[in-house]
Amino acid sequence: MNALVSILERLDRRWIFLAMAIAVAGPILIIGITGKTLPETPTPAARAVYNAIDALPPGSPVLLSFDFDPGSGGELLPMATSLVHQCAARGHRMVFIALWPLGPTLIDQTIKRVIQSDYPHLKEGVDYVNLGFQSGNESVMKVILTDFRKAFPTTKGGTAVGDVAALKGIERVSDFPLLITISAGYPGAKEWVQYVVSSSGGKVKMVTGCTGVQTPQLFPYYPTQLTGMLGAIKGAAEYEALVNESLSPNDSAAAPPAAKYLEAQRRMGPQLGAHLLMVALILLGNFAYFASRKRSVEAAS
Repeated sequence: MNALVSILERLDRRWIFLAMAIAVAGPILIIGITGKTLPETPTPAARAVYNAIDALPPGSPVLLSFDFDPGSGGELLPMATSLVHQCAARGHRMVFIALWPLGPTLIDQTIKRVIQSDYPHLKEGVDYVNLGFQSGNESVMKVILTDFRKAFPTTKGGTAVGDVAALKGIERVSDFPLLITISAGYPGAKEWVQYVVSSSGGKVKMVTGCTGVQTPQLFPYYPTQLTGMLGAIKGAAEYEALVNESLSPNDSAAAPPAAKYLEAQRRMGPQLGAHLLMVALILLGNFAYFASRKRSVEAAS
C-alpha cells in the first residue's frame, strides 16, 4: 500500500500525458481500422427528432435554420449532415435560412456534401433552396410569423421567392409543418421557442440540434415547445445511428454508411476513452491523498 502511494506521489506528469494520448488515439485507430463504431442507444429526445421528420408526408416543406458558425462545427455539422440526409431521403422540400452571417456558407457546404452528392435527382429551387442570411435576430422571427417573404424576399442567388417552386404555399412560418434549427447560441433555439413557437400558439412544431453549452437551457422546453432535441456530439451520434439504421439496407453484407454519416459516432470512442481515464485519475489522486494523509496522522501520533 505504502509503495503504491509513493509511486503515485512521485509519478511524472508526462506519464499522464502519454496515457491520455493512448486513450484518445487508441479508439481512433481501432475505429479507423475496423470501420466499426460504438453502439448507440438513442434517448427519447433524439428519437423524437427522427420521428418528427419521418412522420411528415413526402414532399412536405421543412424550414431549416443554420444558426451557427464554423467554431461550433465539431458538434453541429454532423447533426446538419444527418438532418439533411433524412429530409432528402424522405423527399421533403428543404428551405434553408440562416440568422448567423456564416450560416449560408455552411448551408452550401451541406447541400454539396449531402444533396448534390447522394441525391442528384433533387433540383435546386424545386426540392431545396438556400434563402441565405438575414440580419435582425428576433425581428426576423417576428416578421416571418405573419409574412415569410417579407423577411426573405430573395434566395441567396438573388431569385425572387415568388418564382421559387420550393416555397409554393408558404406565406408564414406556420405553413411549415416542421421547423428545424441547428443552434450554437444567440440568436438560436431559445429565441425560436420564445418568439416563434410560443407566439404561434402551438402552430409551429420545432426540433433542434444544439451545442452542449445550450442543452441545459433548452431542456425545460422539451417536450412541450420543443418536440425533440439533439444535445451536443452525443445527441448527434444517437441521431446518426437512427438515420443510418433506417436508411441502410437490411443485408448484413452491404457496405456501411459513408464516413460523412458517421462523424459523430466516430468521435464517441475517443471521448469515452478520455473520460474513463479522467475518472480513473481522479480516483487514484483521491486514493493517494487520503492514504498519504492517514500515514501522516499515524506518524504524528
